[in-house]
Amino acid sequence: MSVIAKARTFVHRKIVIPGMYLVYRRFYGMDIGEGVRISRGAKLDKTYPKGIHIGDYTAVTSGAAILTHDFVNRRHMDVRIGRNCFIGYGAIILPGVTIGDNVIVTGNSVVGRDVPSNCVVMGNPARPVETGIVTGEWGIRLDKGNDAPIKH
Repeated sequence: MSVIAKARTFVHRKIVIPGMYLVYRRFYGMDIGEGVRISRGAKLDKTYPKGIHIGDYTAVTSGAAILTHDFVNRRHMDVRIGRNCFIGYGAIILPGVTIGDNVIVTGNSVVGRDVPSNCVVMGNPARPVETGIVTGEWGIRLDKGNDAPIKH
């Protein structure tokens, strides 16, 4: 890892993440795990903030939306996202959904049903397109049985 990459990681872990913890955890009361990366452009539903549960080392990218309320039926439902997940650009996670560990949700997918661990989901509605995957921190895909990222 280059010196610049190491510095960026250090700054992100020491400055950006604690700031997000203060806002999301303390002010809104969301259950945000250790090392979670939430892009500034991500939308986390604040009508029922205590219903958002995000596992350790998960990444939520810009444009992604995590919803915890159903306006039409006037219901609030928890959303649970596991550890080491990646929520892609523009993805929408609907109220009441549970996403397992090591899941990649591709960009612009609409997740309306529970997602099992260790898979890639895509589409509207989101469906598993690959199972048995292994991810590391922030949903970075790993070779099976190896801690190194997949090289293409």
